This record gives sequence, C-alpha cells and structure tokens, in this order.
Amino acid sequence: MSARAAFEVFDDTSCVLGEGALWHPERGELFWFDILGRRLHMPGRHWAFEDMPSCAGWVDRDTLLVATNKALLTFDIETGRSERVCDFDSDNPVTRSNDGRADPHGGFYVSTMGIDAETNAGALYRYYRGELRQVRSGMTIPNAICFPPEGGYLHYSDTPTGMIMRQRTDGNGWPVGEAEVFVDCKRAGHNPDGAVVDAEGTLWNAQWGSARVAGYDRDGREVAVHPCPTAPQVTCPAFGGDDMRTMYLTSATAGLSEAEIADGPDSGRTFQVRAEAPGQKEHRVIL
Repeated sequence: MSARAAFEVFDDTSCVLGEGALWHPERGELFWFDILGRRLHMPGRHWAFEDMPSCAGWVDRDTLLVATNKALLTFDIETGRSERVCDFDSDNPVTRSNDGRADPHGGFYVSTMGIDAETNAGALYRYYRGELRQVRSGMTIPNAICFPPEGGYLHYSDTPTGMIMRQRTDGNGWPVGEAEVFVDCKRAGHNPDGAVVDAEGTLWNAQWGSARVAGYDRDGREVAVHPCPTAPQVTCPAFGGDDMRTMYLTSATAGLSEAEIADGPDSGRTFQVRAEAPGQKEHRVIL
C-alpha cells in the first residue's frame, strides 16, 4: 500500500452532508449535493430544493436525473426547473435517497436509507428505461455504488457492515446471482461510503470518519490512500478535469461536535487531488 498526495480544498461551500459528486462530461463541470441542506452546488452556482436531493446522473448537456426523498426528477441546469420522472419511496416518510450512479447500460442505481439511519429501512433500486425496480431490501446505509470499466459487475456497500460487495450483472445491467465480499473494510476499522472506479479498475472508496479515500485493486487489495487531513467525514469521490485525472471529494459536518470541527476545520467542503490514473467518463442515463 502506498501513500498518495493529500486532498486540498476545491470549493469553500460548506455542506451539512455533502454527497453525490458528479463530473458532467459534456459541460466539464462538477456538481454535488448537500442532502440535509437541500441544495445542489457547482462552483459559483447553487440551487435550493423543497425535498432532499442526494445524487444525480447526466441525461444530456443541460439535464440531470436527480434523486430526492420523494421522486426521481429531471433537472434543467440552465433554468433550474424540475419535472417528476417517477415517485421514489414517496409514501415512506422514514426514508430518503442516498447514493447513486449511472451504469454502463444507461440505467441509474440509487439507494434509500432511514433519515435517522434506522436499521434495515433502506434499499437499493435501479431505474432503467422507464422502470424503477427494487433490487435489494433490508439495508441500513447503502453506499459505494460503482462499476468496473469492463462492465459485468455492480459494487455497493451497506456502510454499517463494513463490507464492499460485488455482484454480477446481466446483459441489460440487472444484478444476478449472489453478491460476494470484495473488500472487508471493517477489519481495518473503516466505514465504506461513496466509491468510484478509475479507468484502470482501481476502486476508490471514501471512508466516513477516517479522513481518507482508499484504493483497492481488482482483487480487493488496498493499494493506495489519499488522506484528507482537515475533514474526517469524507463521503463521495468523483473523477473529472480536462484529462479526468482530478479526483474530487465531498464531505460533511453532520454529527460532529465543535471540538471535532475544530480538528477538521474544512469539514463540509469539497476537495480535489491529482490522481495517477484517469477516471472513467460518467455514463449517461437513458430516460
């Protein structure tokens, strides 16, 4: 395992619960959410939501598919207008959306969890060409949704278990068979949060409470770490930049005491670091 460069602040905007970092490949811009602050951010622009948005995929140059605690929405970046695509756990007041990412087939995997992290209240869903289907239930804090560059697998975690899982997907991107443990983070005392896979197949996982993003090779072995020393509660990495070699990272202040924030003075901000391998271009969502 090798130590890599530390993250530095990319944007000073402070989030209660920063999440859902997304580099839009056609616009060349980074978007991210503050779930509890009910806002979408990009450098210099900010949008308020009535509900709690958490993650997005890109549909076209001006349109995102956004998950909230009540619906999947199309969001027009230029006008700020939203249109409902479908209800999303809207009859369940206990839950909100959490992690999500577009898959290689044009689908969008997205998770729910209890607003107060109620045990087993969450689930994993997939939206694909007009259909929203639950693919796994009984989860507490589903995270780490990401895909290897060659396809064929889905990665995800349920943070309290400490495990990052791997499951095969079929020709249309639906999960098949049984999931298997890909990385056991719990053994080392880490809590897996958001994740992304680079173009060489290394899975990069933000680890809540550990102030770091760890890289794991195709065999699940830890091979590198980028520390984030001024923000312990890191949440979601994303690759972007002109050459896709910038790794961005969101973070949170939620649950931190004043003393902990003093020790992590950049908590809630969004970070960047130079990566040695480029990331994958984010897949497009097909509505």
